[in-house]
Amino acid sequence: MDVMGDKATLLETGRFVQPSDRDETGEAVEEARQRLAAEAGDVEAMSVLGAMLLRRGDLDGAEPQLRAATAAGDRAAANNLGVLLHQRGYADDAAGWWRIAAVAGSAPAAHALGRHHRERGDEPAAEYWLRQSAEQGHVLGAYALADLLEHRGDAATGQWMRVAAERGHREAAYRLARALDRKAAEGLEGAGADGGASGGGASDGGVGEAEQWYRQAAARGHQRAALHLGAILEKRGELKEAGRWYLTSAKDGEARAACALGFLLRDAGDSESAAVWWLRAAQDGDGNAANALGALHAERGETQTAERWYRAAMDAGDVNGAYNLGLLCAEQSRTAQAEQWYRRAAYAGHREAANALAVLLLQGGDAAGAEPWFSKASDAGSVDAAFNLGILYAGRGQDAGALRWYERAAGAGHTEAALQVGIVRLRDGDEREAERYLRCAAGGGSPEAAYRLASVLDARRPQAPAHELGEIAHEKTECEEWYERAASQGHRRAQVRVGMLASARGDVVEAARWYRAAAEAGSRNGAFNLGLLLAREGSEPEAAVWWARAAEAGHGRAALRLALVYARRGELAEGQRWADLAVSLGPGEVAERAARLRDALREELSA
Repeated sequence: MDVMGDKATLLETGRFVQPSDRDETGEAVEEARQRLAAEAGDVEAMSVLGAMLLRRGDLDGAEPQLRAATAAGDRAAANNLGVLLHQRGYADDAAGWWRIAAVAGSAPAAHALGRHHRERGDEPAAEYWLRQSAEQGHVLGAYALADLLEHRGDAATGQWMRVAAERGHREAAYRLARALDRKAAEGLEGAGADGGASGGGASDGGVGEAEQWYRQAAARGHQRAALHLGAILEKRGELKEAGRWYLTSAKDGEARAACALGFLLRDAGDSESAAVWWLRAAQDGDGNAANALGALHAERGETQTAERWYRAAMDAGDVNGAYNLGLLCAEQSRTAQAEQWYRRAAYAGHREAANALAVLLLQGGDAAGAEPWFSKASDAGSVDAAFNLGILYAGRGQDAGALRWYERAAGAGHTEAALQVGIVRLRDGDEREAERYLRCAAGGGSPEAAYRLASVLDARRPQAPAHELGEIAHEKTECEEWYERAASQGHRRAQVRVGMLASARGDVVEAARWYRAAAEAGSRNGAFNLGLLLAREGSEPEAAVWWARAAEAGHGRAALRLALVYARRGELAEGQRWADLAVSLGPGEVAERAARLRDALREELSA
């Protein structure tokens, strides 16, 4: 007889695992066979029969079999008798039998006994028995020991969590992956603070190992592991596989995975399918999904439905719901309600809501009320709020304070703030610092910054040599490239400057294109220069049209040109009218010439 041997182990985590596909006929035959052997006094059969009855839930039938086998020295029976008594509510009696089995070398019993002691707050005893179980290779013992050590902050946590994970425990694999993720994040923060590269490499390794454990746990059906694995793959751009894991997790009931899957589908252009998953997640209490549904309905103009989902997000504890309600009300000019929702979100710490509230107050003329909210949003990391504080201080004439806030926003990458700092530095004569900030702003897409940067570089350019016949093609300088970038973004003065540079190169077509673009956008210099170009090409009637547009916009030279055109045509009254306008517009030299022309035309008319 195999005395004190583990023939059947039932206790895992306090529950019994019921096989999904049971061969009831085969079990019945096996049970009958074991019963006959047990009645004949076979201890091993008593133990196995007791385990079978216990697994089936027949506690009354299992108990005498297990007690008989235990009395005969079978440790598996002692362990399972402990399970049975624990099921009946006799925890202390169960612990006694588990102790007997554990002392006899049963790893499952040691695990059960360790958990029993932990539930009663006796951590030293719990650690002793869990360690006994773990060291014998019991996967649940290793996991329970790791969990206990983690609770105490023990450095050996990772070792035992890894042991459990390597033996297939899916929750251990998930928690090990989470720990590696946190370590990688800390490594990245450390590398960022120190400026070193070594931390980044270690972190990358940690992320890769974490992915392996997430994958192992997810493959075993862990829904949160599938969610995290999907997030890693999505970040890496492997959207198809990410979607598969999100789908797996979402089908298992993970609301965050359903929400993430919705965003993947939306980005792929399938808003209808996205809405289905967002609805499922929102109904399970995911505030982010409720917000996404709200935004989707808002885009469709279904404001009442959008508002309902934003409220649902807010009820789910997502402060973005209140912020989005504020945005919705503001779009509908429901200012009082917008302020109410912005305040609610801002008081909950939503930095963009605090900034939006401050903007709303400022627009209403309450600058004093706006400032503290701008400050709160800025302190929470809102770059827009720091920029808005700069605008607020500049409006008060507090230039030093404005510059301080502009620099803070510019340091965080705010394009317009960098432009403002560049302008101030130019005004102060600090061209080197001005150039640095203007480059940042221009690189961020500001056409005004690109134009001003080009102007700074243009002023440094040496005088271009005179053109000669047979000269090689002109090579664009950096300042020309910045002018062209600003011009292509619709900056009118840049368009005029690019036109002038093209004209200087003899590229009449290119010059006309840029002058026309500037003129059509309302630039009087563009209209004037286009007129000059057309006149030189023999199209004086069309040139007069553009000069008229420029003169009506306040361009004195254009008015003088028109006066001369009409004087040559013999239309003296019309020439005098444009000459009068040129005199009033100036500048001085133009006004002087226009006055002489006007007087001459007047004499002609009176002759």
